[in-house]
Amino acid sequence: MKHYSVIVIGGGHAGVEAAAAAARMGVQTLLVSLDKDKIGIMSCNPAIGGLGKGHLVREIDALDGVMARAGDLAGIQYRLLNRRKGAAVQGPRIQADRKLYRLAVQDAVRRTQNLDVLSGEVVGLLLRNDKVYGVELAGDIQITAEAVVLTSGTFLNGVIHIGDKHHAGGRMGDRPSISLAHQLADLGLHKGRLKTGTPPRLDGRTIDWARLEHQAGDEEPVMLSFLSPGPAVPQISCGVTHTNDRTHDIVRSNLARSAMYGGHIEGVGPRYCPSIEDKIVRFADKTSHQIFLEPEGLDDPTVYPNGISTSLPAEVQEEYVRTIVGLENVKITQPGYAIEYDFFDPRGLTEALELRDIENFWMAGQINGTTGYEEAGAQGLIAGLNAALRVQMKEQKTFSRTDTYLGVMTSDLVTRGVTEPYRMFTSRAEFRLSLRADNADQRLTEVGVDLGVVHEERARAFEEKVGLIDAGVTELSALQLSPSELHARGIKISKDGVRRSGLSVLAIDGVSDNSLDDLAPIFARLPKGIRQQVVTDAIYSQYTDRQKVAAEALQRDEATILPDELDFLSISGLSNELIGKLLRYKPKTIAAAKQIEGMTPAALILILARIRKNGAKLAG
Repeated sequence: MKHYSVIVIGGGHAGVEAAAAAARMGVQTLLVSLDKDKIGIMSCNPAIGGLGKGHLVREIDALDGVMARAGDLAGIQYRLLNRRKGAAVQGPRIQADRKLYRLAVQDAVRRTQNLDVLSGEVVGLLLRNDKVYGVELAGDIQITAEAVVLTSGTFLNGVIHIGDKHHAGGRMGDRPSISLAHQLADLGLHKGRLKTGTPPRLDGRTIDWARLEHQAGDEEPVMLSFLSPGPAVPQISCGVTHTNDRTHDIVRSNLARSAMYGGHIEGVGPRYCPSIEDKIVRFADKTSHQIFLEPEGLDDPTVYPNGISTSLPAEVQEEYVRTIVGLENVKITQPGYAIEYDFFDPRGLTEALELRDIENFWMAGQINGTTGYEEAGAQGLIAGLNAALRVQMKEQKTFSRTDTYLGVMTSDLVTRGVTEPYRMFTSRAEFRLSLRADNADQRLTEVGVDLGVVHEERARAFEEKVGLIDAGVTELSALQLSPSELHARGIKISKDGVRRSGLSVLAIDGVSDNSLDDLAPIFARLPKGIRQQVVTDAIYSQYTDRQKVAAEALQRDEATILPDELDFLSISGLSNELIGKLLRYKPKTIAAAKQIEGMTPAALILILARIRKNGAKLAG
């Protein structure tokens, strides 16, 4: 009987990160996938990153994960979202060549020492006294292990829906995992059903591109990985078009034929990625919705129309798509569909993502109720490194929500659970001013080195980067300038007689990072990216202490009672979604409001401010 230290089930984004992390830590690892040629496949949107999600990708990369580097080898368009806003809410995002990404992931897996790959179907777990000790594969093959990580994605009891037609499937063209789903259900784990969807794929050769708006990438691309020097392949533009009244009329008149609205699906879909049916029902006052036409590859004519995922019948999809400007004669190469699958309540997990009731068994990805490549990859990394730590008989590693988005996500999942697919947003983090995408390596790479999950190449590169940052900070901190000296340089500052360090001066809004180059020769010679990091760190250092105080105050205020007469509708800054949940659940205290799924620290602070304001008025 074959034996491995760690077995990872599933070759999606969670499985790849879990297997690679365990192997990097020096333990013999086996990755089992239904089809090893599909490891790393992008099942839905050919894009990685974004707001919140991009932060997770950077944290995966800081711990030497696969996703960011593979993304940069396949990135055909780069955009830094929220570029005009502060660094804390900026998110790096790429449009990827689907084939190049898959090949890059497979190459990374192939080159990872201590990692074997096997094509096969896991039909069951080997269990003894509430401990997992291996897996059983179809064909009566058993492989033992000291730790098992399950990353089944949408394959557990997966059902694909197109209109009123449905068939079993974990993904279009792939069979689901039925036997393993039944065994997990028999263990008494609390499960539910979720659904996700995808739009029809279009033949780009049949799109009238001349009639469309175009969206180019950034002139100065921001890489996903801290190790990537620049784009590896040619860059492209995406097309932009919109739905219209005719589109909406067709969808509206066929709602009963949609799998979701026709009552064929019991699972809950992602609120933040609604289907075209959802958009037309929920936003009935809108006459159009934006669609991004995203090429799936440099040598692939397939186009992903981001914004019109659907579970309507194929013939209805063709009818409504052809009402859209530029798509009048388009050919659909694959209809859109909804997929429904089993997930298990993540409140049954520890923050290390180990199942509480079964030892040596971790779960990561969509099986825990999340959605998205980035959330899956981040969970996979956490589960994989903890499985390796168990093998090494070391303490489990959990991540705090005070200093990582990894910790924000795991804390949210295991304490609040999910009622809809969980997606990461910057608003979920109390400390988002310090949890920026740009400083993920400064927060995590040394942690990864101590854990043994970071290779020497990254460790050396990070050490060199920190040395350069420290040199710039030291020089600028020692440079003390009077208001008169600053005014002479055109820097408007209060003439209060207080001397200011060069570091604090460069943190002033509107001051260029080269304003003091003649006085700071070491800083002047630093690479552009390092200079920007020094300045960004300086800008945010003045806010992080205030943020910490606000978060601590929020913890103290959890017992605050929400008055019955509190009018949530009148609180500026609360989203319509949160207002609806507050009106529905009617929480009695801040602590109760905090437990509402989707509630953010910022929203709680707004509610507290209104309560105090009302109290002050009454007292007056």
